[in-house]
Formats: sequence, structure tokens, C-alpha cells
Amino acid sequence: MTAPPAPPLATLEPKTRRRLTRGAEVDARLDLHGLTQAAAHRRLRLFLMEAQALGHSVVLVITGKGDPERLMSHGPAFGEGRGVLKRAVPLWLAEPDLRAVVVGFESAGRRHGGEGALYVRIRRQR
Repeated sequence: MTAPPAPPLATLEPKTRRRLTRGAEVDARLDLHGLTQAAAHRRLRLFLMEAQALGHSVVLVITGKGDPERLMSHGPAFGEGRGVLKRAVPLWLAEPDLRAVVVGFESAGRRHGGEGALYVRIRRQR
């Protein structure tokens, strides 16, 4: 028998979103700046599993917005370019095996990094 499909990813509840945009603190944060994609992927997975084990409900994952200077001087060769992690992290968060940990995610408010960061809702451990 096959496991039922995971429910769709959910956004933050309006009340939680308001609290965060007004400056409420997240339970934990992870900054992925300067990491390779492989290292960032590993670190993200470990961070999310630890956050779930600690009972966190909302964490902040900082991807950065990408470096426009680097794109202009080096070009988008070899998979590099503006916001590699910014594009990759949402795909990783939606992976089937992380659905046991991640309820959903959305862009962070300006106080927490705006387009360069994501609020991630953590599923309660059973």
C-alpha cells in the first residue's frame, strides 16, 4: 500500500505573519551565505530536523539575494549567477522527504531580510 500524498505546502497564518513583520523573533535562524549548493543543502536539512526536534514552529533561512556585481563580472557560467541559493532553497524545502518536517514557507518580511530570506513553518513532531 502506498503512503498518501503529502498535503500542499502552506503559508504562514495571517496572525503569525503580522507578528513577524512587526519584529517578533523567529525560533531560530540559518544563514547560508557563502556556502556551495551541496554544503547549503546538507546544512539546511540538518538545521530543519534539529528545529523540529527542539519544538520550533517558525525558523528563518537566509539565502541572500545574489550578488549583481558577480553576475556582471563573471556571468552565469557553471550554474552560478544571481541568487543560486535563493532559487534552490524553495525547491529543497518542497522535496518529498522534507515534508515530514516542513509545513510551508514564504518570503520573509523586510526586517528579517525580505527577498533574501524565507520564513519556514516546522511541522510538530509526533
